[in-house]
Amino acid sequence: MNILIVKLSSLGDVVHTLPAVQDLHAALPGVRVHWVAETGFASLVRRCEGVERVIASDLRRWRKAPFAHDTRQEWRAFRAQLHAEAYDAVLDLQGLTKSALIAHMATLAPGGKRYAMANRTAGSSYEAPTRWIADVAIPLEPQLDAVQRAREVCARALGYAVQGAPRYGLARATGSRDDTVVLIHGSSRADKHWPEAQWIDLGQRLLAQGHALALPHGSDEEEARSARIAQALGPRAQVWPRLSLDALTDRMARCAGAIGVDSGLSHIAVALDLPHVQIYNHDTAWRTGPLDSPRQRAVYASPAPSADAVWEAWQAVTMPE
Repeated sequence: MNILIVKLSSLGDVVHTLPAVQDLHAALPGVRVHWVAETGFASLVRRCEGVERVIASDLRRWRKAPFAHDTRQEWRAFRAQLHAEAYDAVLDLQGLTKSALIAHMATLAPGGKRYAMANRTAGSSYEAPTRWIADVAIPLEPQLDAVQRAREVCARALGYAVQGAPRYGLARATGSRDDTVVLIHGSSRADKHWPEAQWIDLGQRLLAQGHALALPHGSDEEEARSARIAQALGPRAQVWPRLSLDALTDRMARCAGAIGVDSGLSHIAVALDLPHVQIYNHDTAWRTGPLDSPRQRAVYASPAPSADAVWEAWQAVTMPE
C-alpha cells in the first residue's frame, strides 16, 4: 500500500506528525510512506523511521516570483515527483488550502482516495478547501492535542485504532551524552518568550548542579539574546553557532536534556526523548506540550511561570523516584 502524507510546516507541526508514521507501519505491515514537506523541514522528515521518500516543496518561495524561470522549472519538477507514484491514500494532515492543492495534484492508484479533516480543532489553523477537495472528510473532536490529531486522522482514514503512547522514530546520531542542558529561549512569537532574568536564574541553578549550558539561536535577535544570557552566566554557558536543522538535532541528541519555550526545537527535544521541561505563558500546553511522561512535562502560568516552578519540574524529570 502506498501512502502520501501532506504536512508542509511548521517545524513543531511536522514533529507532531512523526508518530502517525510509526502507527501506519504498525497497523499496515509493508506500507510505503512518502511525505510532502517544505524544504526547510525535509531533512527532519528524512530522519523519521518509516518514511521512504520525501518530496520537498518551496511553495512560499515560489509564490513570491510565480513567473520566474527558476520557479516554473522547479514547479514542473515538483509536479513530476508528485506524479511519479500512484497512491492508495493521500492524507492531508495540514488542513490548509495549499496542502489541499498538493493533495489534489497527487496521482491516485485505482480505488485510491484523498482524506482530510472535516473540521477545525481548537487552536489549529484550518481552511475549508481541504474538505472540499477530499474524497473522505474525517470529523474530529474539537479538543485534540496536535500529536493525537494526526494519529487519529490516519487511523480513521485507514481503519485501525490508535494504540499506545506515541513513538516518534526520529533517528539519532551515535555517541554518548554529555552534561549539557540546552536552553531553548527562541520562538517565532514574542508572546511565547520567557524573561531573560528567569533564564539567568535557572541557568545559575543548573550550573550549580554541575551542568554546562548551551544556547542555540536561529536569528540575529535570538543570537543577541543568547549572548546576553551567556555573558551573565559565565564560561560554562556557550552560544552555539547557527546550525542546520540536521546538525542541531544531532547536537541536541547528545545533551543531558533541554528546557525551552513552546517552539519547534522544544518539540524536537520531546521527539528525541530528552529530559525536557516546556515553558508556557498561555494555557495551550494541553494542545502542543509533552504528553504525560516521567521524563517530560509542561509548566504554565500567566504572565509567565516562575523560575522556581520550572526548576521544580526539571528536578521531577531528572531525579529518580
